Amino acid sequence: MANDISPAVRSELAPTGKLRVGLNHGNFLLVTAGSSATDPRGVASDLARELGRRLGVPVEFSKFDTAGGLGDAARTGVWDVAFLGAEPQRAAEIAFTAAYLEIPATYLVPAGSPIRSVAEVDREGVRIAVAEKSAYELWLSRNIKNAKLVLTKGIDGSFDAFVKDNLEVLSGLRPRLLTDAQKLPGARVLDGQFTAVQQAIGTQKARAASATFLRAFVEEAKASGFVAEAISRNNVQGVSVAPPASPQ
Repeated sequence: MANDISPAVRSELAPTGKLRVGLNHGNFLLVTAGSSATDPRGVASDLARELGRRLGVPVEFSKFDTAGGLGDAARTGVWDVAFLGAEPQRAAEIAFTAAYLEIPATYLVPAGSPIRSVAEVDREGVRIAVAEKSAYELWLSRNIKNAKLVLTKGIDGSFDAFVKDNLEVLSGLRPRLLTDAQKLPGARVLDGQFTAVQQAIGTQKARAASATFLRAFVEEAKASGFVAEAISRNNVQGVSVAPPASPQ
């Protein structure tokens, strides 16, 4: 692929001579918890370094604490590519690849809860703690009709609100909820999922040549086994390599 990189793609993706990469350090499935801001570890940073290698340019990382902050920074030009969930609300400003990995999102309920399934959550009187501007919050905001969303700052904030305010449901990514359940005797993570967050690579909407190149890069990274190897190498549990993109 490196031989196929046009000057237009390289100048769009690395206009400063570096590939500037935005990462959400709040998602421990993509960036290993406690990672350095400038030399992070994880599936996303492994992919970013491989992308930089293909382009033949150094990689410079920018740290963001939330997916919302990372997505909002698209309009500031501080990153050339970002690793975040592909959601329709973000697509107005960001051109996304197909997903490189999927993360199931579901619910946790406290001990004694009468809620037994994902389908039983969207009812009057049910309050759902959710991290504001997370990919699954964007999905819930589009789809929840009867329950009430309680928006918080960050994933830790949603857990704290769920506990402090005795909320009926905590939403989140299954791997994180399984960890949270261990802190709350009797709490249950519901089977199934309400959505699977599609983790993708994005670039600014105006960079059409870059977007086309990135889509091909992601498909090759999945097909070659690079994504699966990165998941295994970083010991990430509860995620899966996304299926190949459908032909356009």
